[in-house]
Amino acid sequence: MTNTPHITVLLEEAVAALAIKPDGVYVDGTFGRGGHSRAILAQLGPQGRLISFDRDPVAIAAGQAVADPRFELVHAPFSDFAEALAERGIAGVDGVLLDLGVSSPQLDEAERGMSFRFDAPLDMRMDTTRGVTAAEWLAEAALADITRVLREYGEERFAYEIAKAIAAARAGGPVATTGQLAAIVEKAVRTREPGQHPATRTFQALRICVNQELEELSLVLPQVVARLAVGGRLVVISFHSLEDRIVKRFMRDESRPPQLPARLPVRAADLPKPKLALVGKPVRPSDEEVAANPRSRSAVMRIAERLES
Repeated sequence: MTNTPHITVLLEEAVAALAIKPDGVYVDGTFGRGGHSRAILAQLGPQGRLISFDRDPVAIAAGQAVADPRFELVHAPFSDFAEALAERGIAGVDGVLLDLGVSSPQLDEAERGMSFRFDAPLDMRMDTTRGVTAAEWLAEAALADITRVLREYGEERFAYEIAKAIAAARAGGPVATTGQLAAIVEKAVRTREPGQHPATRTFQALRICVNQELEELSLVLPQVVARLAVGGRLVVISFHSLEDRIVKRFMRDESRPPQLPARLPVRAADLPKPKLALVGKPVRPSDEEVAANPRSRSAVMRIAERLES
């Protein structure tokens, strides 16, 4: 296990994008190690409130250090957003921040099984208290399903070759460790982009699959819009194209009137109003931030504001 500190990406930019009101109610969908949450609390007044979510038991444990009556940490995926707010009697919120993807500690702790840099049990779960591990999924998944996951979630052009190699390897015993999987992929992949490990896309794909990351994102976005107060902000930081595509399309679609068939006799004034307005252009880390934290280089932040219904 390593002790690489987690560096919060786009910290100042994300908190500024929320346009925090001192007495507002805010949600941090991914507490992680609390960088964004602490910065939000620093801008809230005595009547403000922050609800943070995280699936990771280690993140939940880290959150116990935040002794603040305005703060509550919920051990749940952010797709439980609406249910968790209802349980707490919160009808609406003034801003929601979603910092997507995996945190540095999850990548750097060998026992989490998310990195090919260590030989460890092939787990990959963000919430280690529930769900199926990557090893368990690979043991049962059909060849076609492994191929689909690698192709769709890893954008892996050698998806079929890798899936076939995994299926052949598991016939001789389970693929149970990160080292085993990385070796299988290295043998199956004929060529790779300079500087990228052959297993990079495979590990990304399996992690997204095991944690249902894209499904979770698709579930939470409509819940957020339904509970944002007028003028409330939705701020999303993505780290790869699959996440960003979902966020971009959702914000775009919610910021336009419904697309009705041509020649339908409906006046523009009678169309339902868009729910969101896009705020500014996508924000990326500065050169200085990328130099200090290379893992931030793929980050992109999108912002939208809730309009009157």
